[in-house]
Amino acid sequence: MSNKKHFETEAIRNQTERSQFSEHSTPLYLTSSFVFDDAEEMRASFAEEKQRNLYSRFTNPNTSEFVNKIVAMEGAESGCVFATGMSAIFSTFAAILNAGDHVVSCRSVFGSTHSMFTKYLPKWNIKTSYFKVDEVALVESLIQENTKILYIETPTNPAVDILDLELIGNIAKKHNLIFIVDNCFATPYIQQPIKFGADLVIHSATKLMDGQGRVLGGVTVGKEDLIREVYLFARNTGPAMSPFNAWVLSKSLETLAIRVEKHCENALKVAEFLENNIKVDLVKYPFLESHPQFKVAKQQMKLGGNIVAFEIKGGIEAGRKFLNKIKMCSLSANLGDTRTIVTHPSSTTHGRLSEEDRLEVGITNGLVRVSVGLENVADIIEDLAQALED
Repeated sequence: MSNKKHFETEAIRNQTERSQFSEHSTPLYLTSSFVFDDAEEMRASFAEEKQRNLYSRFTNPNTSEFVNKIVAMEGAESGCVFATGMSAIFSTFAAILNAGDHVVSCRSVFGSTHSMFTKYLPKWNIKTSYFKVDEVALVESLIQENTKILYIETPTNPAVDILDLELIGNIAKKHNLIFIVDNCFATPYIQQPIKFGADLVIHSATKLMDGQGRVLGGVTVGKEDLIREVYLFARNTGPAMSPFNAWVLSKSLETLAIRVEKHCENALKVAEFLENNIKVDLVKYPFLESHPQFKVAKQQMKLGGNIVAFEIKGGIEAGRKFLNKIKMCSLSANLGDTRTIVTHPSSTTHGRLSEEDRLEVGITNGLVRVSVGLENVADIIEDLAQALED
């Protein structure tokens, strides 16, 4: 019998060892520290000669269970968890990069990631060169002698563009670069970038992994030697995930597959409705045949995800009017929730970017991002339809 279990089984049955109370569901371990039997055990534990929990800033049974599940889901060697998705991204880059290193990244990245590249990493003389989603052919020309990391999101936030993981993974391998992928929009259920050559995969667990808008969290998984550096950085600098959040997230993973299936089913129907609405100029959803990277999406993704991006005719005023008419759906900056969320990226998640920077990555004034939830899809469509009416 194979030790390799299916995705859903790993998500449910990968648990911490039961305590003396023989509980069926993993308990909360709300403790800041752990005790030792004697001085020698304490010494050996801090010297890492003995693997055990020392202090919850380092490890905790709840955080270990959560990260072990993601490691199994992504097909990774090891992993590390964080307080938020952005702390996972920053800690990963800070742990691996040295002053004077160089990064090549797709221009379409989350607004805070862009700020890290342009405002904070330059303080340590770390520079970033960008390529657009339709300029993958230029990637090799951007690589310098001091380039260390090749970084992408796919699908991208918020324009839902798709990048070819295998193609970019091959470029990274050819030039001996560390290939890092933000896999937040897809989740490991929809795609596993490590299969296409990624060395590290990052998630904001706040999104679909939690799936109910309750807690914050981040995770990085991948090659053991790289994760070791990330772990040591996090252990010393302190962006630790709360054991409570890890407990919530670990339980959430038990339903990730079934939730994501329904999210994607609803999202495709919403995308098809929007594509046939006369008030809409453009719809972007990976599993619509009209998507520019539809074939690539079908090759590397199991499903299309829960994010639909569309542009309303009439620009900023039409977009504002649409948002103000929404009744059931939520106006929020989060995504991956059971509740459908409508966001206007140019004034929220990417509002701190210049208009030039926003337009460069396809964020027009009229662009709307819909995180399609788990309500009955007819009710979601009805709300969007009435908000689009004059």
